Amino acid sequence: MTPPATSWQLFWAFFRVGIFGFGGGPAMIPLVRAEVVTRHHWLTDEEFADVLAIGNTLPGPIATKMPGYIGYRVGGVVGCIAAVIAIIVPMIVAMIVMLGIFSRYRDVTWIRGMGQAVVPVVMVMMAQLTWDFFDKSQAALGWLVSIAMAIIAAGLIYWLGIHPGWVIGAILLAALLRPTGKKKAEGTA
Repeated sequence: MTPPATSWQLFWAFFRVGIFGFGGGPAMIPLVRAEVVTRHHWLTDEEFADVLAIGNTLPGPIATKMPGYIGYRVGGVVGCIAAVIAIIVPMIVAMIVMLGIFSRYRDVTWIRGMGQAVVPVVMVMMAQLTWDFFDKSQAALGWLVSIAMAIIAAGLIYWLGIHPGWVIGAILLAALLRPTGKKKAEGTA
């Protein structure tokens, strides 16, 4: 069961993500996981993976969908509003300030270098998240199935140009339609 959260807890958790989430929505995912799963225990890793998968199938930015759902789940409507406001306010303020500075000092070397220096850090965060999901996948499905699904998904997304939402949606639909062994075991017991 999900532990309840106050609006302030949700606000500060997602405000930290908004402040430190350089690189956009996908780069924020490891930070959201750190707050929601590791720090506050509002979701398990499996629940977080489900929220991420479903969030990626829906239209709109993942940076607001995940906080909105998680806020609603652990804090109701007020929690949803608090989480979404907390995640977008730092982004809005940072965009206004940073674009103002960038447009004024665009040719200064350290300004250009500042944006380029963040890229390797975001890359490491995304690699860690990828490894965590792969590790969970191989624990549930095995190495062979996990690698096969990753290769097929990569082929569909990168080589054939199919939107990731369609790929995730197809996998979710296949999982829903797949017969499970539980019903057989329950019927024979």
